[in-house]
Amino acid sequence: MLALPSLLDHGEGAGEQRLGAEPATGRASAGQGKASPTAPAGAKPFTLVATGDIIPYPSIVQRAADDARGSGESHDFRKILAGVKPLVAAADLAVCHHEIPYGRPGGPYTGYPAFKAPHQLADALKDAGYDSCSTGSNHTLDDGYDGVVRTLEHLDRVGIKHVGSARSADEAKAPAVLSAGGAKVAQLDYTYGTNGIPLPAGKPWSVNLIDQNRIIADARAARAAGANVVVLSVHWGTEWQTAPDQQQRDLAQALTASRGPDGLPDIDLILGTHNHVPQPYEKINGTWVVFGMGDQIASFYEADKARGNMSSIPRFTFTPAAAHPGRWDVTKAEYLTQYSDMNPPFRVVCTSCASADSGLGAAAKSAYSAVDKQVSEAVLSRGADKQGLERATR
Repeated sequence: MLALPSLLDHGEGAGEQRLGAEPATGRASAGQGKASPTAPAGAKPFTLVATGDIIPYPSIVQRAADDARGSGESHDFRKILAGVKPLVAAADLAVCHHEIPYGRPGGPYTGYPAFKAPHQLADALKDAGYDSCSTGSNHTLDDGYDGVVRTLEHLDRVGIKHVGSARSADEAKAPAVLSAGGAKVAQLDYTYGTNGIPLPAGKPWSVNLIDQNRIIADARAARAAGANVVVLSVHWGTEWQTAPDQQQRDLAQALTASRGPDGLPDIDLILGTHNHVPQPYEKINGTWVVFGMGDQIASFYEADKARGNMSSIPRFTFTPAAAHPGRWDVTKAEYLTQYSDMNPPFRVVCTSCASADSGLGAAAKSAYSAVDKQVSEAVLSRGADKQGLERATR
């Protein structure tokens, strides 16, 4: 049976990791933008699914190498993600968090503290159905600027959009632009820092760092460029802490309170990463904030870190806003639960879906049910169920 320590035993307090910029309490004035874009003909609802941090530790890289035997490839991550592929592929838009850079072909591939992963991960993400990935994190510069370039080139190769790191100043200013339901969706991404690794000389734009005024200005610029929906991915908070820290709460409050010249929110959804463990969802100033999804692909073997293998999958339905042509509102908010099951063979599992899986034995169902319960406790710990969040099973 899996050892499943409580997700709710780490409160706010000592050891908080500070964000890259102190959040102000007032609104930013930069980037005034224009009124909401007009609604296109045939506008309709769409779903957006997001998943947490992808961190291929050496044991996961070895699993991908084992899965690739006889295929002609050195690594194959597709089987690892096969359990959640139906959820990802079924969404109109699917967003991942690409935590680490790719190493040179053939390696060496490394784990903590400086990660380098095989580029075949990009092929598996495309196969699973991801449309875009945030790439700004504390590990973005683990292999320097070359690692940034290598990662973005492979995401480009497979046709996955990306935002959060860049190869030029112009690329750094541009959101990832997606389309669904007739809506133009802009994704932004920023990180609190890069583990003390300096930004590359002459390339300060290579990683987007958290700055409240810049985020709001970029969101307004995306609106001015025609975005109907703005989604913010943000790498923030305190590792191993379920409760959002003060910095997260302050920044979430300021960003969701920010309004454009039309009086409507600048940002429609906030998706948090970095903390290793699931954090709560909460509707703040009318906007959904996922403080932290947890790690989607991880392999923590220590008993006291087993919760680092648990995560949530938010799924939001956006519907054209009748009162505000050109805008889409979240009309349904759901979550599913997920687990990196390290029992051989290593696989990512939708644990909230497990009850309907007739192929699972009683022991596995019991273990996955326990994961589902703990993740749900974390997700709902700030009352999101009373704000309309629903648990889904498929």
